[in-house]
This record gives sequence, structure tokens and C-alpha cells, in this order.
Amino acid sequence: MSQGAEKKISGWSKLFHQEDWWAVWLGFFVIAAVVVGLLAKPVLPGRWGQSGATILSALPREALLGSLITGLVVLTIFAVAVAFSSRKDLSRFLLAFPCLFILALGAELLGGYNPLRHYGINNVIWALGLGLLISNTVKTPQFLKAAVRTEIYIKTGLVLLGASILFNRMLALGALGLGVAWLVTPIVLVFMYWFSQKYLKMQEQRGLAIAVASATSVCGVSAAIAVGTAARAKKEEISLAISVTLIFTIVMMVAMPAVIRLAGINDVVGGAWLGGTIDATGAVVASASMLSRQAVEIASVIKMIQNMLIGIIAFAVAAIWVSVDEKGGATAKKTKVSSIEIWNRLPKFIIGFVLASVVFSFVIPDSVVSNATGAINGFRDFFFTLAFVSIGLESNFKEMAGMMKSGSPVVLYIVGQALNLVLTLAAAYIFFSGNFFPLPF
Repeated sequence: MSQGAEKKISGWSKLFHQEDWWAVWLGFFVIAAVVVGLLAKPVLPGRWGQSGATILSALPREALLGSLITGLVVLTIFAVAVAFSSRKDLSRFLLAFPCLFILALGAELLGGYNPLRHYGINNVIWALGLGLLISNTVKTPQFLKAAVRTEIYIKTGLVLLGASILFNRMLALGALGLGVAWLVTPIVLVFMYWFSQKYLKMQEQRGLAIAVASATSVCGVSAAIAVGTAARAKKEEISLAISVTLIFTIVMMVAMPAVIRLAGINDVVGGAWLGGTIDATGAVVASASMLSRQAVEIASVIKMIQNMLIGIIAFAVAAIWVSVDEKGGATAKKTKVSSIEIWNRLPKFIIGFVLASVVFSFVIPDSVVSNATGAINGFRDFFFTLAFVSIGLESNFKEMAGMMKSGSPVVLYIVGQALNLVLTLAAAYIFFSGNFFPLPF
């Protein structure tokens, strides 16, 4: 939707004409439809590459119809948002989406290859890679751009993510998990942004700086998109932050368990360290599985607790960016910004994210939550796959190289992650070694 058209929309009509709000409505629709049994888990390619399973076994003939139905369901879901937010684009979207769906399905298929998936090369990386391959070789076809709607895919997925991040998970490890997940994160985030402005001179790339900082300190891709969007970072900047994060996540996922073993760190402390530092939830689980089942449990819970900061930090960044950062100059702190302006800048998916978490934590019975989680997570992951194909299709290496001339994003990540590793290891030892606090197991 154009900026001019956006200005004409006011009052309650915004709730049904802005794509940002549609991420909330679509997320709630998928959650409700799964809970009442209208939607089942999406049918997507399975795992292959081990025990004689070939690529053909990942998507058997009988599952092709199920995948086709999944595509039609997803197409219908997002077509509703397009119809209300930019009706003139609907016909082009309907024609282009099947091609995007095929690319996403290909990424899911390639991402199911177990030998590579074990090292973190999953559907997300394949989705980004396929999109980048097309956009940087034959160029993204003009007709396909109508289906490249990164924000609606990722924001709807983030609303669904709220259903998986339950407040009661935080109680499982109590204050110990909070000590690792919530004490270090804000320190690293603030330090990285300060370092980017004071020493790396990234004043013209504030959005990129906060996206990299949030990806490093919180949870990688989801945080980069959520916080980067709140800071109104350019799509290219968010894409660059994601690329830097994904590359280093793979390295850390493989290297850190080896370091833990060589240093003689026990699995409890090691799991807490992994959960607080590796950027992606899936990579945390894969990495911790190289240690032990107990390490997986501790690492995954800590990462989930840390993920709860996404909405809080995104809200804070939205408020700070409009009231201070974007005003600039010596008068920045003197500028009074209305709550309405902060509300307008706040990414609305955060509301959906928090509400989904609250409802699944305190309102819906545990048995219903258990039954619904698999299908909701399935749609969430596939929406993310669509988003990453779109990010790749929108990204150009030449443009990214322009932002990387100084090497500042990589330096920022390395410096910030180094601090994160040291502080999180200290916190993991203090809270999970048993020398300072009794362990709950």
C-alpha cells in the first residue's frame, strides 16, 4: 500500500486495511481454526537421507494431494489480506503465489536432508539460498514480485510463535533460567548498539545496527525482523543482519559443543550456555543434542525464556526510535512524542504475539495446547519459509556489498557475540553449576 493511500486510512478502518493488522487477524484465524479442528498440520516434505530414505520418500505420491491442499489453504489465507489491503494487486498475487509456493516447497524438501540438517542447514537456509540464487542470477521475474510479501508472511508467523512461547515454561527453571536469559540479553543489546554508534560510526545505519544487535543478543532471525521492523530498518538491512546471523549460527552450533567437551564443562552449565548464546531455537536444540538429553531440555527452555523478550524489546525500540533516535540532534531528549505516535509506529504483530502467548499460557487447557501446538508450529515454520524465499528474492548482493564496505556489521556481530559468550558463560556457571543456587532437578 502506498504511503499516500495509507494516510487516507484512519480510525477503525485501519484494522482491516493495513497489512500490519492483517498479520494479527490471520495469526488468530490459524490458531482458532487449529484449536477447533478446522485446520490440520500442513502436509510438507519429510526427512530423508538416512536409513535408506531417498528424496522420493520425503514426499510420497499420496502426500502430493495433501501438499496441494496446504498450498491452497495458505494461498486463501494470505489472499484475504491482499484483497483488503491492496485489492488491485489481488489478481497478480493469485497468479504469482503458486510459483512462490513451489520454491518454498523445494526449500522444505532440500531442508529435510538429514545429514545437512544436523549441522543447521535447514529449510530456512535453503529458502534464503534459492531466493538469492534467483535474484542474483536471472533476476526475480516481475510477475513473481506480486507474491513477494515478506512482512505479512513473517509477521503472521511471529504471531503464531507466541502460541509456543508459554509463560509457564519460564517457571520450569524459575529464577535460574531468568538469570541466564534475561540478565545478559539487555546488557549485550545496549552495548552493541552503543559500540556501533561510538566506534563503528554506523549513524547512517541505525536500523542495521539494532537488527544485528537484537539478532545476536535475543534469538537471531525472529528478533532481527521484529526489532528491525520496529526501528523501520530497510529490508536490505534486515536481510543483511539475517545473513550475518545465519552464517555465524552454523559455526557456533558445531563449534560450541566441542569447546564444552574440551573444556570439561558439565552438560547442565553447557546447555545453559548454548541456550543463551546460539541465535536460533532449532540450532540450539541441534547443538545441545550433541551433549545430552538434559542439555537439550535446559538449553531449549532458556532459549524459549529468552524469546519472550522479542515483543518487549521490539516495543521498547519502537518507542525509543520515534521519541529519540529519529529526532536526532541535541534536542532529541527534549522532544515530546505523543502516545498516539508511538502506537502508530508499534508493529501490530507484537500485540498478536503477546496475546497468543497469554491465551495459550493461561486460558486454553493444557490438553488443547498440546494437541494444537504441532499444527500451529507447522504453519508458523512454513510461513517463515515463504518469508525467507521472499527475502532472498528481494535481496541483491551488490546492494548488500554497499552496506558491507566497511565490514561494520560483521565486526559488530563478532564483538557483540564475544561479549555475549563470556557473560552468558559466567551467568550459566553462577546459576546452573550448583555452587551458588540449588538446582531444581
